[in-house]
Amino acid sequence: MRHATLRQLKVFEAVARHLSYSRAAEELHLTQPAVSTQVGKLEEHAGHALFEQFGKKIFLTAAGSELLPIARGILLEFEKAEAAMSRFRGVSGGRLNVGVISAGDYFFPRLLVEFIGRHPGVTLDFTVHNREELLARIEGNLTDLAIMVRPPTELDTLNQPFAPHPYVIVAPPGHPMVAREGILAAEVMREPFVVREGGSDTFRSMVEGFGGDLSGLNVAMEIRSTETIKQAVMAGLGLTFLSAHTVSRELQSGELRVLDVEGFPLQLHWYVVHRRTKRLAPVAQAFRNFLVADGAELIGRLVPWQFAPDSVQ
Repeated sequence: MRHATLRQLKVFEAVARHLSYSRAAEELHLTQPAVSTQVGKLEEHAGHALFEQFGKKIFLTAAGSELLPIARGILLEFEKAEAAMSRFRGVSGGRLNVGVISAGDYFFPRLLVEFIGRHPGVTLDFTVHNREELLARIEGNLTDLAIMVRPPTELDTLNQPFAPHPYVIVAPPGHPMVAREGILAAEVMREPFVVREGGSDTFRSMVEGFGGDLSGLNVAMEIRSTETIKQAVMAGLGLTFLSAHTVSRELQSGELRVLDVEGFPLQLHWYVVHRRTKRLAPVAQAFRNFLVADGAELIGRLVPWQFAPDSVQ
């Protein structure tokens, strides 16, 4: 059977389904002799007769009955392969594989909803990670696109900024520094701080925000969860440094306040990142273009805070 062709299997399946050479020929737009020829060639490869005839009727032989479900399985797999490859020729029906750092999960799902609304039929493989985990996924080719603040320097990637990403220092509303202006960074650093874990994008951004030196920072506790950090700050356990996007709801409700610290907000950017040699499927390329064209406006609409201290206190 190693030399059997897909064409021969298709003809065989049609004849077996109709139990008629003429009907199979009509369905396949072939002549009846051509159908007979293809079945004959497949029988040569199989080494057995696949049909037998009694009077004017044809029937499957035992060998034909054994081959039929196998042939149908092979044809089905080819149909699946064709459908899969056709999805790569367009956006709709494609599968978008994207990973984002944890600060992005506060607004990113709504960007995905907007994109899918423009491209019905797209399916998602969406995951949230800290920086180290996301870099491992890029390196292991486990994600097509990565959304992050600090593109990797240790990997050969293409990095496209698409939206501003401010970081702020926040406090509970009753903290004495809330009413002050122009607070020095050195003074703030002496206050107890609840921080993200080392290696996270937030921690690296905090290092940058404080001039690359955290030796004077009074770290009260280190927590991996942004939600837990916010709860700790609201409970009065200290100040924190977080993405402005992650605290927008709490600022709006008054549960947290932005401190007016010199040099802050720290203005960084969101980047869409992928391996330079990665061949992006049309759906991934379309999503990348969507972020670059509309990402900043949509994020501004979804997180409508202007993060100058006067506007959020």
